[in-house]
Amino acid sequence: MGRELRRLRNAKGMGQSQAARIAETSHQTIGRIEEGQTTRITSLQVNALCDSYGATDEERRICLDLVKEIRASREGKVTASWWRAYADAQDSGFDHYLALEDAASRMTVWKTTILPGLLQTPAYRRTMGWAERPEMPSEQLERRIEWQSRRQERLKDPNFHITALLYEAVLHERVGGTSVYAEQLEQLVTLSELPNLCIRVVPFDSSSHLGAYVGSFMLLEFPDLISGLAQPPIIYVEGWTGDLYLEREAELRRYFQALREITRVALSEAESVALIKTVSHMDVLAFASFLNPVSVAASVRKAR
Repeated sequence: MGRELRRLRNAKGMGQSQAARIAETSHQTIGRIEEGQTTRITSLQVNALCDSYGATDEERRICLDLVKEIRASREGKVTASWWRAYADAQDSGFDHYLALEDAASRMTVWKTTILPGLLQTPAYRRTMGWAERPEMPSEQLERRIEWQSRRQERLKDPNFHITALLYEAVLHERVGGTSVYAEQLEQLVTLSELPNLCIRVVPFDSSSHLGAYVGSFMLLEFPDLISGLAQPPIIYVEGWTGDLYLEREAELRRYFQALREITRVALSEAESVALIKTVSHMDVLAFASFLNPVSVAASVRKAR
């Protein structure tokens, strides 16, 4: 609903402050509504905004149907926004992403450096937390580990499907040293057995593809609403100083093209698991000093 109201407002050339006066609320509330954050809004307010935005009858119907959808969701979802209890352990604004992840029915993630949070072991996450924020108090870091574990409960949801496309370098990042590294690779193998999780690796010796240029990103797709209205997908790009949420059709087309290219050069699921097992069983020190990593993926192919 927030995206639709923002689209209508922008098409009218109206600012958030003016929209707030029409809806008899604050411009901060209009901002929260448009960002999809939990905010109370009535059908009367939506009708008033649609009047001012010059919405068509169909656009008004969609917005009002979405108000009903929000109410139904709040009444039927007692665990909504569980992550807010861990606000002290999250970066500012990350709760917006968590709300999208919780609502998604399908996630496709491309990672070039570190593993997706949903696949990380507590020890891996702890090491990354220390690297990111050396000054972070131990209590806060452990809270992060706790909510990360709670977040991973989503992997048990049969209606949630995730495809993790990993550049092979991710498998060779010895985060936390040998024991943490080995445990993490073992967990990847275990998780790969889940029916709703697909792990595919893009090997070092793959042909050129767009994934090398766009960097890490995530595609979130959502189920149709009760009304039958299709929810548009979102591309999420995590940044060091801020995150991007891309939803324009032109932007989505480019990222869908990148995903097709990445998928084209990725190993199959079976080949990917074989590669992970090969890496995990190697003598890590010998690998780091002597072995050419290009040969690992090649050996997996030959062993098919």
